[in-house]
Amino acid sequence: MAELTPDRRNYYYLIEAERTGIHKPILAALYRVHRAPILQDDETGLGVSADENIDRDRLDTFPEQVQYAANLIRILTDDLVTQKWQNEDLWNSTKGRYSDRLVEVIAGGYLPQLGEGFMGQLLPCDGDRLLQAYENDIATDYEGRYIPQNLANLDRQLLALIERISEYYSGLSHQREALLAAVRIWRRLDTVDAAIASLARDEKVPATQLQDDRLDVALKQFIQRLSPNYSGYPHQREALLRLTQYWRQLPTREDAIDSLEKATNPDPGLQVFDASLLNFVQRLPRYYEGKGSQRNAVTECFRLWRQIDSRGSALTALGIDPEILTASTASPETIKKVAVQLDRELLNFVRRIPGAYSENHQQREALIRMVQLWRGLKTRSAALASLIEDTKRLEKERADEKDKPTILLPDRPDRWTRHNIQLSATILPNGNFTWAEATKGGTRMPPDDATLNAMIRIANLAQQARDRIGRPFIVTSWYRPTHINRAVGGAKYSRHIVGDAIDFVCDNLTGNQLYWLLDPWWPGGLGRYLKYPNLCHIDGRNYRARWHY
Repeated sequence: MAELTPDRRNYYYLIEAERTGIHKPILAALYRVHRAPILQDDETGLGVSADENIDRDRLDTFPEQVQYAANLIRILTDDLVTQKWQNEDLWNSTKGRYSDRLVEVIAGGYLPQLGEGFMGQLLPCDGDRLLQAYENDIATDYEGRYIPQNLANLDRQLLALIERISEYYSGLSHQREALLAAVRIWRRLDTVDAAIASLARDEKVPATQLQDDRLDVALKQFIQRLSPNYSGYPHQREALLRLTQYWRQLPTREDAIDSLEKATNPDPGLQVFDASLLNFVQRLPRYYEGKGSQRNAVTECFRLWRQIDSRGSALTALGIDPEILTASTASPETIKKVAVQLDRELLNFVRRIPGAYSENHQQREALIRMVQLWRGLKTRSAALASLIEDTKRLEKERADEKDKPTILLPDRPDRWTRHNIQLSATILPNGNFTWAEATKGGTRMPPDDATLNAMIRIANLAQQARDRIGRPFIVTSWYRPTHINRAVGGAKYSRHIVGDAIDFVCDNLTGNQLYWLLDPWWPGGLGRYLKYPNLCHIDGRNYRARWHY
């Protein structure tokens, strides 16, 4: 197997840093300085060596080296806290990185005490080289971004955000994921299930009983306790940064830092209702019966959408003479004929909304008002509350969907490997996506098993998306090797280089329409392109991220 590219290595660093709550660049620095031991996958390691408590084979691939290095850094910092190291001993707030003193300790090597699990040991290295490599990787992460040079205010910004989180928590899936990520990293746990189990212990109930509303209450109580217990330790800061990233659905930790510099208010804004609003609009024609209340709701939406000052002027803009509807001399047949014409124009307007929606304030308010009137709600707040429930319903539809039965064709292998890929075959049994689409006709074959598995994983998710939308996906880009990603102007840490990202179009649907159809339930990254209005991006990262290109 060929040596991994820097971007591929960085992918593993990001995964393990997120899991353990450590600062990712220290992993890149350990690799740069150690380049040992020699591994079975033709790579070199991060200086993690087996001891008598661990099997050498468990450290013999690059992903395992990164995993164990991250574990060791986490245990080391825990040990130093136990030894009464303070925040400032571990973290340089001004530079936004580990302190020189901590880096020096890491460079000295580390062997955990007995009883701390099969962790191996971190070998010593040159401290000056490690610090330089550490600073270089931080600079690489910040390259091309606006990140303040002085991060001394970061803790204050993080605390300002979390102190008001409970006010805006609605129990939406990405909000719950944000709070669970904070619990997991704060408590030094590896999985979400372990985080839920820890909250269950707090509540003195079985973990199976801590679901939905009860889990939300436990999460809010946990978050409310963080500010008075915040000591500025690195893992605590990482917990709050991940909470910020997931809450705001941002692609990276650095984007979270940037966003905090601009605003610390956790209010998600009215855009959180966009997916539900668009879903309501697209379902409306099926339930429109020409009732007076329905006609009034859509007419009022049209008036606000077009910024027309009166209902009469709105009717005129729809091609209706308003005087006919109010004239005492008009016959029932005439009024009925005009009403039919009005209904037709209103439905035509509704059908154009998904393609015309540009997410501005006036359009959003017009749709919210239509929901309020259509549902007979007394206040705007009640309409917003109903939209939150709509969003939860849309998320639950995803969770409740049953997998279709699969029929394995006799000529398909039991398991895909890099050596048995059939370009004409679908990746999933009875699926729609082929290996030809994933590999650009066989010109971009997966270089390793991790990429292969990522391509299969996103094929599974993309199949759910295709089934939900009910139209074929025309794939424009799937797996991209690093050099191709760079040549086409892809993001530095694009998921395409990992293999679990797809750019695609659908006939007769814009990128915005695809975005809003997928947004309520898509669990990973979802993006759209201003320059290419019909293109949509999905990826299989393990948290929600949303953006425009």
